[in-house]
Amino acid sequence: MEWDNELDASGLLCPLPVLKARKRLQDMAQGQVLRMLATDPAAVVDVPHFCAESGHELISMEEEIDAQVYLIRRG
Repeated sequence: MEWDNELDASGLLCPLPVLKARKRLQDMAQGQVLRMLATDPAAVVDVPHFCAESGHELISMEEEIDAQVYLIRRG
């Protein structure tokens, strides 16, 4: 899937990945997709919760070798 913006939150610990995603999504148009990389184990819980609470759609959540990859559509 294609995305409109990318955020590398690797190495950042909770709550920074979600805070940076929130800021990045605010600057994007509704319907655009953000691809976010994160290495914080808590992101597996935090990112889906953030999306549900803020009205964004978590399109996918995948585990890569060194990071989790999230695709988030701005609501």
